[in-house]
Amino acid sequence: MRAAPEHPETRHPRHRPVPRARRALLALALTGAVALTADALLAGGPTAHRGSPGASAAPSGPAPTPGAPGIGDPLMPLAGNGGYTVRRYTLDFDWRAPRTPFEAGATISAVATQALSRFDLDFAGNTLHHVTVDGAPATTARDGDELVVTPARPLRRGSAFTVRVAYTADPTQGRHRDDAIQDYGWVPTPDGTVVCAQPDGAALVFPANDHPSLRAPVTFHITTPPGLGAVANGRLVGTHRRPDGRVRWTYDSEEPIAAQLVQMAIGRFTFVDSRGPRGLPVRDVVPDDLVADTAAYRSLTPGHMEWLERRLGPYPFRRYGVLVGDTDLPVALETQSLSVVPREDLLGDQVDAERNLVHELTHHWTGDSVAIRRWSDLWLSEGHARFYERLYSDEHGGMSMESMMRSAYEQHDQWRHDEGAPAEPSEATLFKVMRYDGSALVLYALREKVGAETFERIERSWVTEYRGRTAGTRDFIALASRVARQDLTPFLTAWLYGSHTPPMPGHPDWAVDPVED
Repeated sequence: MRAAPEHPETRHPRHRPVPRARRALLALALTGAVALTADALLAGGPTAHRGSPGASAAPSGPAPTPGAPGIGDPLMPLAGNGGYTVRRYTLDFDWRAPRTPFEAGATISAVATQALSRFDLDFAGNTLHHVTVDGAPATTARDGDELVVTPARPLRRGSAFTVRVAYTADPTQGRHRDDAIQDYGWVPTPDGTVVCAQPDGAALVFPANDHPSLRAPVTFHITTPPGLGAVANGRLVGTHRRPDGRVRWTYDSEEPIAAQLVQMAIGRFTFVDSRGPRGLPVRDVVPDDLVADTAAYRSLTPGHMEWLERRLGPYPFRRYGVLVGDTDLPVALETQSLSVVPREDLLGDQVDAERNLVHELTHHWTGDSVAIRRWSDLWLSEGHARFYERLYSDEHGGMSMESMMRSAYEQHDQWRHDEGAPAEPSEATLFKVMRYDGSALVLYALREKVGAETFERIERSWVTEYRGRTAGTRDFIALASRVARQDLTPFLTAWLYGSHTPPMPGHPDWAVDPVED
């Protein structure tokens, strides 16, 4: 996600406290082995003991117990859920009109990773109608963002099962943070909607296992009135026009996707097709009245892809595009394979427009393909996107990289004081400027330490080795040390966790400003 660094906010966002009723269950999640690594999730979870759908726990097996209400992320303890792996989401949306509730359904194909007496889904707001597990009605309870589902029969460890949730979706629902994110969730447009789910807004859209390390493929079925189009992540599989003129659009994400990166947009759209490197399909989705005004900057995407591929290797997905958001949002978002970029970003200065476009595109290597292991690893996603955004701007008419990094260096101790070290955010400071310019400065310091050639090998190795996988700060430090053939642990630990900003290699004259309380 692209933030506006020229005007960093200093206010803290609203906290949503952990509901009292969930604290005991959460303690079990934090002390038990309930959190799966993303590598296991992407591999499809355990298969050796798979049984028939909904099979009850065998008498000789472990007794069924509740799945944890979160995977134990310290910053967002109730994000994600324990006890199962999602294999696929199938989402059905029967869109009616802007700001008007509509009927929706989610089918979740999953595998139990423990003997389950009940499990949770991340699902907030909306009007719940009914839930079934393997066709049988399930008992449900709602507790904040948690939808607690108790199937008619316990689920055996290793068994495949299917959850169906019928509900009325409310496209007026949103959330607010007092950082770069600001308003998110369902985001209204004049004739439809776009979705900006990061960090926890997906629960307003569909029931999910919502943590950035947890990914699954998604099939979308979106029905729209005559004259409106629909778009979602991935490939358009087909359309079907009904006798009443309504159109059903089917999309497939093609790759596993984190809930926070899901996109589903409706409006009066023009689809603009072009080609990127090696013939890669590029499809922009543009409100009809913005096609001409945004064409010049959108046409730069193939060049941006070529520039990034020279530094990071091949683009990691099967297609890309820009969804022009007809909204007043202050930020863009790297929704997978289809970045949403607010109209104002494409109607102003070219240098600023390209910075934003390159930032969201970079995320497809670092953040989308290489997913973060937990929220405190966000610096790896936003820091990389800001680093390459600044580097591109330096080479294409913007401010020099060195001057931008020197400015960030001067402010770094203040940012550490106010927002935490780059790899030590609080939930309230996740999307503050330290995770952007402050984290890009860490990568700049690494480049100054090891040299440009070695740094480029580290970067390419990072996105290659962890392509389609989940990785965290320790993984990056270990990989950088291995590629550089020197132990970079002390150097990077000081930059990422220290209370004071270390000296900048090669720039002994750089100094940090005094910290003000």
